[in-house]
Amino acid sequence: MSIQFAYYPGCAAQQVQKEADAAARAVARELGIVLHDMPRSTCCGAVSLRETKPAFSLAVAARILSEAEESGRHLVTICNTCLQTLTQANHRFKNEPELLEKINQVIVQAGVRPYKATINVYHLLWVITDQLDPKTVKAKVVKPLNGLKVAPFYGCHNLRPAEIFDSKAGEEADHLDRLILLLGGRPVAYDGHDKCCGFHVMLSDKVEMRSMVAKNCLNAKDAGAELMITPCTLCDMSMGSFQKPAEQVAGKVIELPEMNFAQLIAVAFGLDESAAGLDRLHVSPHAVLAKQGIR
Repeated sequence: MSIQFAYYPGCAAQQVQKEADAAARAVARELGIVLHDMPRSTCCGAVSLRETKPAFSLAVAARILSEAEESGRHLVTICNTCLQTLTQANHRFKNEPELLEKINQVIVQAGVRPYKATINVYHLLWVITDQLDPKTVKAKVVKPLNGLKVAPFYGCHNLRPAEIFDSKAGEEADHLDRLILLLGGRPVAYDGHDKCCGFHVMLSDKVEMRSMVAKNCLNAKDAGAELMITPCTLCDMSMGSFQKPAEQVAGKVIELPEMNFAQLIAVAFGLDESAAGLDRLHVSPHAVLAKQGIR
């Protein structure tokens, strides 16, 4: 038995964070989740478009949502920012029929079918932890984490504003914690797990961004974390690829392996390392995994 979704990986997963996309697809196959590509979809526009051209942003979201709806499937993504952007637009479309009508008038002129607001937007993490029987996930674990101390970094765009999300959000979010436990690890509680990764000020204030990365990573490591996972490709970029620059700002060595949640699942499922994309990570997790007897 399988469940099917229109799959919207987001821009980062198709370019700089390809390992997250590869791992997501591999894990989905193992769990019977069918991910259908959306060949006509574009960038969601993210926060910058929402702030500078809000009407345009809604039209872009409606076009993406319409493509998923046309396929008869709900939409699933692996990027927190895409999740928030599309969910916020979808929330408005479902609750503001006059707005939906106006936006449909725009996208129809571009040759897009009108969006009827009949679908939902999910994160793949939510699908795995909320829609699958935990026993199904646990049965796939062939390399349990053996108590590995894992810091869950939720980020912010899958948490807030809580009222727009159908799944647990805000202070109630526990998806990563539950996943870590299912895989045999130990979730690490620390200050910073629900903070911003700094991605959205990467260009406007690089010192502040790198300070945020350092603070989040060091808080996790000080609490005993041996590894960090996130549910977002943009958080992956910040907390992983910007660790070395963050060390220069903080004046401290961090050396905390960071990976996407789907990569950690792939490791626990015993999937090929190329599928998990471990070789693309900026801080290698191999020593930590080997120490726990996972590799």
